[in-house]
Amino acid sequence: MGCRYILLLEGRTAGSRDGFTEAPERLRGIGLKKRHACTGATLFASQDTPTLRIPGGGIIIGHVFLRDGTPLREESDFITSLVPGSAGSSLIGQCWGEYLLVQPAVDEASPLCMTRDPSGGVPCIHSFSDGSGFATSDISIATRLNLYERRIDWNFIAHFLAYTYVKSERTGLSRIRELLPGCTLRLHGTEPAVEQAWSPWDFVAPARRQTSIDSAAAELRTVVRRTVGSWASVDGTALVELSGGLDSSIVATCLQGTSARVHCATLVPTLPGADERLYAEAVAHGLGTDLHVEVLDVDSARFDDPVPPWSVIPGVGPLQHAVDRIMDAVASREGLHCFYSGGGGDTVFSFLGGAAPAADAFRERGFGAAVRTIRQLSDLHQCTFWLASRLTLLQLMKPHQPDRANGELLNASTVPDSPDSHPWSRGPDNALPGDRERISGLAGTQLFRDAVPRGMKRWFRLPLLSQPVMETCLSIPSWMWVAEGRNRSVARLAFSDTLPPHVLHRRSKGSFSQYNAAFYRRNKAAMRRFLLEGQLQAHDLLDAKALSDFFDRPLSPRDRSFMRVVDLCRVENWVRHQS
Repeated sequence: MGCRYILLLEGRTAGSRDGFTEAPERLRGIGLKKRHACTGATLFASQDTPTLRIPGGGIIIGHVFLRDGTPLREESDFITSLVPGSAGSSLIGQCWGEYLLVQPAVDEASPLCMTRDPSGGVPCIHSFSDGSGFATSDISIATRLNLYERRIDWNFIAHFLAYTYVKSERTGLSRIRELLPGCTLRLHGTEPAVEQAWSPWDFVAPARRQTSIDSAAAELRTVVRRTVGSWASVDGTALVELSGGLDSSIVATCLQGTSARVHCATLVPTLPGADERLYAEAVAHGLGTDLHVEVLDVDSARFDDPVPPWSVIPGVGPLQHAVDRIMDAVASREGLHCFYSGGGGDTVFSFLGGAAPAADAFRERGFGAAVRTIRQLSDLHQCTFWLASRLTLLQLMKPHQPDRANGELLNASTVPDSPDSHPWSRGPDNALPGDRERISGLAGTQLFRDAVPRGMKRWFRLPLLSQPVMETCLSIPSWMWVAEGRNRSVARLAFSDTLPPHVLHRRSKGSFSQYNAAFYRRNKAAMRRFLLEGQLQAHDLLDAKALSDFFDRPLSPRDRSFMRVVDLCRVENWVRHQS
């Protein structure tokens, strides 16, 4: 399932007129039909892709809710009152959901406008030039129409290798860009221009700041429960992917009492470290549903798995491929068409690893608040008060720096000096250190959907990354999240009466370290050949000697540097599947 569509804009200089002319017949063959037309643009979408027509000839692709959680209908007062040309700002300000808004011309200079919601739940990649082009959820639709021929953007690949966890509008395919979440694309004349429609910085501003942890927890509880309940009302079924941790457990408990048919599933690797059954079973029992316990064997992960045809960046790694097959099989077996995940919870609930919360407390509340937060951080991280104080002072003194390149095992001459910019990276000069970390992490969560192939087959919900939850969490200062020396403290307080006690109070997290290490050891020789005889090496992007030396070195018990090799294989595998 998931939204599956292509929007065609045919100008006077269409790059492949045959593709536009033959589109209806070819698209019928893959289950897409004409759903809307306006000012030279035609939308083709699958039957189960939800759409809403709006005044002025526009259309919304996806699901939209009012702020109170009510699903939008075409006959609703809000829809009928929308003003053509400004529907994007109205939706961003008064609604939320997973959607792409398409608005036709309001004047000849701007024939098309598209707005993607801040959560990024509906994919949108595009290629426009000279007044023609397309926007789509799946690049393979455009290739089937002969509107696009896959060509690798090797400059992007060099950037991705050095900044693997930095999101930008560029993709691994030449002339293909992504409309990032919370952004609007306008075709000015013949070329696209992108602007921000939503900014996380608006919600960390002083006027939005929560001042009481109790009221912050109460609001967070209300917003998360309403958000999960709204999704359940339109989905009808839910397979909750329980890790046993706090975030997925919160999502699961919020499904209690909804109309959705709920199942839970957890993965148990054949190696120690990530057996979360004790916690997951307690959550499933509280929901009154069985827990599907699925075995994750090392042999089920491969570094050369087929790449999803819709993938435009090297997003899916070996572990994700293996998890995807298992969860998809459970959903098929039980007749479920929606996945629910706690993904993004660490980020929205401000699980920061350093001293930034104390630095924020000092700048926002003064010396006394900083001392209290330093004590809480020392309890949280099991370090001395003086070490936490010194790290806080360093945090206050150091200037903001962009992400650093990871040049490990790469040809140094191909490593870019700086990362591509993201719209959310441009914060105010006086931004608090913790807010910078939180918003940088939030931008990084936009990579999550690229790593989940099952999200194109069924709805894949990340409720904690829905717009209302992000906005509420951003308004809660970073230092509140470490109250009483507990990480994600506000979330724990908000759901203290609904979570099983040993889930609520746990400090540990499951780890796939032993699983990944066994995968590396088992596939080491094959991965060596894969990389040293592959396309990355042929394009001189790797340091072949350093890579050979790395493979020759034995792996110590706590050494996790092998994950760099796994990331390189992920990129190599994606590249090989683009021909």
